[in-house]
Amino acid sequence: MLLGLETTELPEDAIEVGRIQSAWGIKGWFKVFPYSARPEALFSSKRWFLIPAEKGKKDFDGVGKLKIREAKTHSDGVVACAHEVDDRSAADALQGMRIFIARSSFPTAQKDEFYWVDLMGLDVINREGLLLGHVSDLLSTGPQTVLVIDRDGHIAQRLIPFVSTYVDDVDLNKRQILVDWQPDY
Repeated sequence: MLLGLETTELPEDAIEVGRIQSAWGIKGWFKVFPYSARPEALFSSKRWFLIPAEKGKKDFDGVGKLKIREAKTHSDGVVACAHEVDDRSAADALQGMRIFIARSSFPTAQKDEFYWVDLMGLDVINREGLLLGHVSDLLSTGPQTVLVIDRDGHIAQRLIPFVSTYVDDVDLNKRQILVDWQPDY
């Protein structure tokens, strides 16, 4: 196993949250490319699960567990250090690694805030009770997020802004989103 990382299984609720870019400094810190503009999950979790990049050099196969000492915002990115990584060459060896965190380790979302991963696959139903489709993706357009809705049996997708004007309710337990949207929009 690379760097003496503990070999482990990926948690069932693991979510890919970023990649390790490169070493940062000489004391084992490394730069992280987070997949979220608000990478709180990286800051709150003390156990990151690493899988080698799909392409390029692979020093190991499988899943390694990295015990994080500290992760923080620096300039326009994130930097971190881990107990198993003591110097620049050890940090360099992590380059390209995919970072997964157990969904159960994510910070609790505030009222009316949702993690994108929790919205994926939810049924989207309008006020008349018509199923418009299922959330297949989300897009960040800058000022707002847009739900990408796949419609069963249709080639075209629907795009619905994820704002209170159109979204009446999100019920994660029922796995549905209630919207003020018509099928011909």
